Amino acid sequence: MNKRVNLIIGSGVLGAYLSAELLKNNQIVVVTSRSLNKNFTNYKYLKIKNKIKFEKLNTNKKNEIEKIIKKYKPKKIFYFSGQSSLTKSIENEKETFDSHFTGTKNFLVFLKKEKLDTKFYKANSGYIFSSISGFININSTFSSNKNPYIRTQQKVFNLIKKYRKLGVNASSLVFMQIESPLRDKNFFIKKVCLGAKNKKKIIVGNINTFRDYSWVTEIVKAVLLTSTLKTKDFFISAGNQISGKEVIKKAYSLNGLNYEKYYTINRKFFRKNEKKFLIGSSKNSLYLKHKFKFKFNIFGKKLIQEMYKNL
Repeated sequence: MNKRVNLIIGSGVLGAYLSAELLKNNQIVVVTSRSLNKNFTNYKYLKIKNKIKFEKLNTNKKNEIEKIIKKYKPKKIFYFSGQSSLTKSIENEKETFDSHFTGTKNFLVFLKKEKLDTKFYKANSGYIFSSISGFININSTFSSNKNPYIRTQQKVFNLIKKYRKLGVNASSLVFMQIESPLRDKNFFIKKVCLGAKNKKKIIVGNINTFRDYSWVTEIVKAVLLTSTLKTKDFFISAGNQISGKEVIKKAYSLNGLNYEKYYTINRKFFRKNEKKFLIGSSKNSLYLKHKFKFKFNIFGKKLIQEMYKNL
């Protein structure tokens, strides 16, 4: 096993920022994608494309997984792939299941069969948990939401636990919303900040919900620190809340605008059974503070400023 090789499954935003952080630590990074016929714009933006080894991989094919692990003998595998939209998962239920559950299981089965001590990390969403008290942690009960993405990720979470008991070094990394300038323009905070910067009106859904947003560079630093610890499941988020209305107000104030004149609410954007509060407990990251003296600094209104200035 090569102690410097890190295998990142998926070429999305989180994987790109994690790659950049790994490179700072003189690690070797191999990133997989279902297709190599793409520009890998996230990596170009971070000016690291030429420092990454890209490999084609279909996680539904066991032979391809076996081949790539044997080729690189990675110390750590970060599974950051999979269909991640709650809305799209309704239309693409099979793709959602295969890209998360089937792919993850194929990795775990091979790691167990070969008795490898490679560390395996699967990204998951805090939306899998119920938020009865407003704050959620790694031991919270599962949400009863029937959304295909949530249901699939709940199965993946249990799958990770199962294989860890069977001796595989597998962990779930549970996140709330992770923000960066590379987010799709239709994601709420980026959409709002673009509207504010361009002095344009925006159409939004329910702005009276409270969410826990974290900044991507802090998240990947926390991930790398976490990956040095004993294998278990981790909940990683800033653990602070801000409402949709506060996001809009702050963003437009950065351009000297009265936010009340720049947004319209359309109920078609309201999500069914949407919880008012979905916030990771601040206690989730205490291990980072105690073990590494690490704490999140970019959240709430400061995160809005960070997004605004980077667009």
